[in-house]
Amino acid sequence: MVLIAAAVLTKGGKVLLSRQFVEMSKSRIEGLLAAFPKLIPAGKQHTFVETDAVRYVYQPMEKLYMVLITTKASNILEDLETLRLFAKVVPEYCKTLEEADVCDSAFNLIFAFDEIVALGYRESVNLAQVRTFVEMDSHEEKVYQAVRQSQEKEAKQKMREKAKELQRQKLETIKQGGKGGRSGYSASSSNFNSVSVPTVVQDSTQATEPSRPTYMKSFGPSKALKLGSKNRDVESFVDQLKSEGERVSSANQNSNSVISKNNAQASSTLLPNTENVHLKFEEKIILTAGRGGGLQNMEVTGITTLRVQDESCGMIRIQFKNDDTRGIQLQTHPNVDKELFKNSCKIGLKNFQKPFPVNTDIGVLKWRYQTTDEAQIPLTINCWPSENNKGGCDVNIEYELQNEDLELLDVIISIPIPSGSGGPVVGDCEGEYLYEARRNTLLWQLTVVDASNKTGAMEFSVSGAHISDFFPVQVTFQSTQSFVRLNALEARLVESNSIVSHSVETSLTTDKYEIV
Repeated sequence: MVLIAAAVLTKGGKVLLSRQFVEMSKSRIEGLLAAFPKLIPAGKQHTFVETDAVRYVYQPMEKLYMVLITTKASNILEDLETLRLFAKVVPEYCKTLEEADVCDSAFNLIFAFDEIVALGYRESVNLAQVRTFVEMDSHEEKVYQAVRQSQEKEAKQKMREKAKELQRQKLETIKQGGKGGRSGYSASSSNFNSVSVPTVVQDSTQATEPSRPTYMKSFGPSKALKLGSKNRDVESFVDQLKSEGERVSSANQNSNSVISKNNAQASSTLLPNTENVHLKFEEKIILTAGRGGGLQNMEVTGITTLRVQDESCGMIRIQFKNDDTRGIQLQTHPNVDKELFKNSCKIGLKNFQKPFPVNTDIGVLKWRYQTTDEAQIPLTINCWPSENNKGGCDVNIEYELQNEDLELLDVIISIPIPSGSGGPVVGDCEGEYLYEARRNTLLWQLTVVDASNKTGAMEFSVSGAHISDFFPVQVTFQSTQSFVRLNALEARLVESNSIVSHSVETSLTTDKYEIV
């Protein structure tokens, strides 16, 4: 076959897009396309029409026509097959088959047309290959990005190691001067799930500040503090400044305060609205369920991190309460007294005379829960597609919150939509929905799911689809409540047994949650 041009026209004959594949003047193409609407026979359904010179092969698409102009000697069967591929490409890059969407996606459509036809002859490609070629996914670029990220990570690690070395030198100097105390965590164990919090760095060095060893540097408020003005370097820079004795806090702090007081004040700016003893409960859930019911696997993993923001609160024990009877596997940090936790559910160091490190996130407790019991699923999804008499599918999908103690936020249920279907037609929907044509995905969005709206449903129809096209369904959400029934009741000083105020932060997120 010899394909002269491919074009998208409105039913009124307006040319929205045209791409010619052989040498031909603009006026000639415009003349051929202008003659096309007049040649369509009224009241008859055909897929092609001929003139003395060319053949028009076309397909209606709602308010548009997809038209191929070929020579009369071309194979009509090959022409029709090529036309079908062109008709699938247009809805692939247009959310709706409207004039405005076609104009907005004109360049992507032209790139896709060029992948289908070269010099007037059809290329041996399918829709998936066209999509890949247009995305221009480069393996070399991925390799370059991976190498670059690895180099950046290595440089950051070296910076941290240097900062730790300077910190050790500083501690040795303070110890020789009779200040400070030893921490219950060694240098290796203090890295256990430690998290650095980036913040704004300000220099408040004054003339009355205590003298420092010669290896300590004093930085002025110059642009060199930003290390290239890149956010990814802030974390390493903060660590370096801390190791060199600089204060990371607001500029109006008293420069005559001792180092321990400065660190405590700096921590209050790093973690606002938290107490001197701060606990963070973080959980992630992995779930795979069958489309016909049944739980294939469910795993919940969590960790509790402790952050002490004042040296006076370093020697503490924290009372936990475990009301979970589902067989949660608990594991304490090696430096935590296991017998103490086993007998009285308290978290404390083995050597109670040593404090927890200050201004460092330390993982003290981990847990894991795995089950195939359907009753433990926090949010069940029932996707029920059925074929209709129009060659497509009607889909009913509903959710149900089984664990009413949880309040799920930003719930997004992602349903795959087959490409070339033109998008779903949504009927009833509780909440909001969004169709992403590029990803061929329908997103059902719910701001909050709790006991007051624990069930909801959505209905939609898709043409040219099969039942298996709507799986796997993927779900994402987050919550400020924990899945396991584990809480921190109080924190007490080891020596005086007095209560220390503490704060708790809880988060539950999905790592992988799908119905296959």
